[in-house]
Amino acid sequence: MSALQVPGFLTFTLSILVFFVGSRLNRSVAALSRWNIPEAVTGGLISAFLTLIAYAFLGTEIRFTLGARDLLLLYFFTGVGLNARLSDLIAGGRPFLVLLALTLAFLIIQSVVAVGCAAVLDLPAGFSILLGPASLVGGHGTAIAWAPTISTRFGLTNAMEVGIASATLGLVIASILGGPIARRLISRNALQGKMDEELTVGVSNEQSDRYADEVSYQSVLQTLLVMNIAVIGGFLLHELVVELGIRLPLFVVCMFFAILLTNTVPAVAPRLPWPTRTRPLSLISDLSLNIFLVMSLMSLQLWALQGLGLSIVVVLGLQTVIAVAYILFVVFPAMGRSYNAAVISAGFTGIALGATPTAIANMAAVTKTHGAAPIAFIILPLVSAFFIDIANAGIITFMVR
Repeated sequence: MSALQVPGFLTFTLSILVFFVGSRLNRSVAALSRWNIPEAVTGGLISAFLTLIAYAFLGTEIRFTLGARDLLLLYFFTGVGLNARLSDLIAGGRPFLVLLALTLAFLIIQSVVAVGCAAVLDLPAGFSILLGPASLVGGHGTAIAWAPTISTRFGLTNAMEVGIASATLGLVIASILGGPIARRLISRNALQGKMDEELTVGVSNEQSDRYADEVSYQSVLQTLLVMNIAVIGGFLLHELVVELGIRLPLFVVCMFFAILLTNTVPAVAPRLPWPTRTRPLSLISDLSLNIFLVMSLMSLQLWALQGLGLSIVVVLGLQTVIAVAYILFVVFPAMGRSYNAAVISAGFTGIALGATPTAIANMAAVTKTHGAAPIAFIILPLVSAFFIDIANAGIITFMVR
């Protein structure tokens, strides 16, 4: 087995090409756009399968350098923060608390299902953590972080492999299911968003051509300047947070700092150009999210799935069925059976099985077709990128004991 390391610049360039492949396929295959499958998911998964073919038949493991991906994540969540008006935060108060309660409840349900399945199928001790919150709600990062501890505690030599494989399969499933779930809810309940309102991420399919002439290089540079200032402030704030002993992802701190800026600077300096709810900010956020997701999916090592036995696949299949049922029969009704509830339901697949960027991409694909849902883009990242990590760490710690 040989390894081919793709340099960072070439990785970034290929990710753009892969996105256009996915975009072309989505336009050519009506079912993909009809079911709100993000272009980044279509292209990224095709690329991941091509690297799998190279691994299986050519004996070459293709590895991508993903340094640019981390910066794109910062840009995206900074954009989310800059779009978060105080009025939206206040309006999202009750829905936020409801979504937080639903997410915490699901975290417990997923843990119980994993423990029960591991006991019934007589799986090794510790697998219940890897087939539950550590890999599914937590994703690759949490699985990799906890795998050494789980391996030592339960004597599992393949904890890392099982965790990565479970997180990989969960991410793929979450990327595919979010759009169809939202489409079913929207069509079944005759829902529609506000087509005349600016989207949080990107522009709608109907407005893209009309808006093309309204984005200038000056407006884009002004937006990038504000975003860079927010990211720099986020870095400085993150250092302070770390010194205080608080562990938070850098992108979460950047998002909070951007929220602070966007709710103070325009009030203090009303004449200063500010990018909140502007097309340049939407487009930059859309670009950052899509290329981030493409890079994440094209770098998936799908050959890791071969280490999953039949019993483990059964457990993950059951977790998927329970997640979908929970979204359709609990999340959507509890969030009010509204259009925002349908968009949040699309994003909840990312919370339950994948990752926050996957959740946002699913929601963005829905809003581009059916209209804006600003509250969804405010409350879901706060839940999935902050509070859920804290709760998940507590549950995993309890299960490891």
